[in-house]
Amino acid sequence: MANLDSLYQAVLSGNLQDTIEITNEAVAENIAPDNIINQYMVPAMNEIGRRFEEGDAFVPELLMSARAMKGALEILKPLMSGESATSLGKVVIGTVKGDLHDIGKNLVASMLEGCGFEVINLGIDVPDEVFVSAVKEHSPQIVCMSTLLTTTMNQMQSVIEALKNAGIREQVKVMVGGAPVSEQFALQIGADGFSSNANSAVYKAKELLNCV
Repeated sequence: MANLDSLYQAVLSGNLQDTIEITNEAVAENIAPDNIINQYMVPAMNEIGRRFEEGDAFVPELLMSARAMKGALEILKPLMSGESATSLGKVVIGTVKGDLHDIGKNLVASMLEGCGFEVINLGIDVPDEVFVSAVKEHSPQIVCMSTLLTTTMNQMQSVIEALKNAGIREQVKVMVGGAPVSEQFALQIGADGFSSNANSAVYKAKELLNCV
């Protein structure tokens, strides 16, 4: 019999193999995917996020937990076709044009996906028009932009202007982050949200979509 309390611990500790084994056992016992995700996996991700905020966990632990949950989601997603309630929302994310850094962005993407968002990761050095095309193609609720360089910060405003010019700015919330970015800068360029780390990015995304 699937021990779902052990599933919580497996995700919390970032144990991919145990997470997959217990998830498969739960599926074999016809336990609803929604229950597996919402009652055990999401609380585990919330707990590792809380520990990270308080300095009791670090980036490697966050990545391991996100990887474990992603492994379980790959098993559960085919069983959830048509159950839109299982996704908190769709996010397009990328590092802006001129910046080749992706560790922070990928961590945010992993955390968002691990916590129930559908994520379209555009990669690095992403031109304005690619963000615009992705919004038109995927109809996300949120666009996330990252940069690690002061020299490319203004590209974030350029993307926002491109969304306005395409007539689709009002369709999405825009979140920005990265080492040189501040809340004041986010407000200045017309973004809807700012986060300084992966865990707060998840919280801000939920806040923007009123699902906190």
